[in-house]
Amino acid sequence: MIKMEPGVEVYALGQHICMSAHKARRVIDQIRGRPYDEILMILELMPYRACYPIFKLVYSAAANATHNKNFNKTALIMSQAEVNEGTIVKKLKPRARGRSYPIKRPTCHITIVLQDISKDKNFFIWFKKKGWIYKEKYIDIRLRYEYIQYEMRHRGRLEWVNYESEVLWDKK
Repeated sequence: MIKMEPGVEVYALGQHICMSAHKARRVIDQIRGRPYDEILMILELMPYRACYPIFKLVYSAAANATHNKNFNKTALIMSQAEVNEGTIVKKLKPRARGRSYPIKRPTCHITIVLQDISKDKNFFIWFKKKGWIYKEKYIDIRLRYEYIQYEMRHRGRLEWVNYESEVLWDKK
């Protein structure tokens, strides 16, 4: 079950969505832990059928956050997301000679939890290479991108010439 802090998080729940839970989990795993604007961009560009209902749920959760709690959409990230299996709709397809063929249509329940990081003091930022980093202060979402750029610059992936009045050489 999802435990939520009442002052910081909002959620949206979609029940009885006509698709398999495995197909929805494939999309949810790609967007968990990302900021709101990045989630919308990813969902618009992914080619899966599960993206549209998840897009609607994320958009609804952000609308809940701005309308009910006066959160800023730029400071929202997806803190938790759950996909559970729902009921299976069973139908019969008529076949030749009075026989029938069973059709099973799986459904799923999707829960999206968005967290406002400007109001949360103890917030975990997730970086793909580094794991969880614990911050003790109020942070902005731009710090995440600055940290990634800093790491790429100083790990040897990107070398800038004449950056801050010093010359960095390629070590190839």
